Amino acid sequence: MATKTTKPILNQADIDRLYGTDDACKVLLTQLRWPDGKIACPRCGETKRVYKTARAFRWNCKGCNKAGYRFSVLTGSVFENTNMPLHTWFKVAFLMLSSKKGISALQVWRMMEPVRGKRGSYKTAWYMCHRLRAAMKTGGLLSGEVEIDETYVGGAAGNAHRGNRGATTTATPGKRGNLVPPKVGVVGAISRKGNVVAKVIGTMGAVTVAQFVRNAVADDVSLVATDEGASYMTLRKKGYPHEAVNHKEGEYVRGNVHTANLDSFWSLLKRGIMGTFHKVSADHLPLYVNEFAWKHNNRNNPAIFHALLAGC
Repeated sequence: MATKTTKPILNQADIDRLYGTDDACKVLLTQLRWPDGKIACPRCGETKRVYKTARAFRWNCKGCNKAGYRFSVLTGSVFENTNMPLHTWFKVAFLMLSSKKGISALQVWRMMEPVRGKRGSYKTAWYMCHRLRAAMKTGGLLSGEVEIDETYVGGAAGNAHRGNRGATTTATPGKRGNLVPPKVGVVGAISRKGNVVAKVIGTMGAVTVAQFVRNAVADDVSLVATDEGASYMTLRKKGYPHEAVNHKEGEYVRGNVHTANLDSFWSLLKRGIMGTFHKVSADHLPLYVNEFAWKHNNRNNPAIFHALLAGC
């Protein structure tokens, strides 16, 4: 779906008033998905041989085959085949965007309105939150002055449940922890006063980092600032204007060389994980990283709610 929109900032009362019915929600989704008014088939992209059917918000594409391919405004979106009302989806999306450090699926479940007399299950709320996180995709190349740094998400081995400890750990029996070791590495790049790109990676080797930089940083950047990590030492050889500060020697700022902006993002990510979600598995960590990066990139967007729906 398109992501460009000029809708104003909304509050909870606006969500209930403007999008209280499925039809009202579908009108908005139609406008966001096809802002130029030309309905395009999600399968073949045809626009001229697409005809409206008798059912609202449904079309038939004759470009796919003679019998036609029927689709709706929800086809191919995160809302496809959902049993929950779109109004509930909209409220969950609004709740996720309203909290800087995120909102847990358990809290969303507590706040979900009953559907046909039932509130639904916690698993439903968890599924909805993850589907929306999957729609929060970031992309594009960073330019200007760029900072690159890594962090590790996870608890100390000594604080983990006895059954969750690896064979090589020397944890104290009986200790409890939020996250299961080993820690998971996350690498990120941020354009100062701009966007951030973050990715969960398996190893912090030079080859992996170089590949991340190629996919996240433009060739014409004026500065690539990192710490003294060995994985970054090959960046200058690859043509990037690389400068590093040495944290081990107590150097954190040297002129405009620092990683303070990315450190602030890592702090927010970890505060959200420890304070809001408490426990995040390595399998689902990329979705949470998606959420925090996307919300950071849209922090000044007054139409952040519509931008999320447009990406669904």
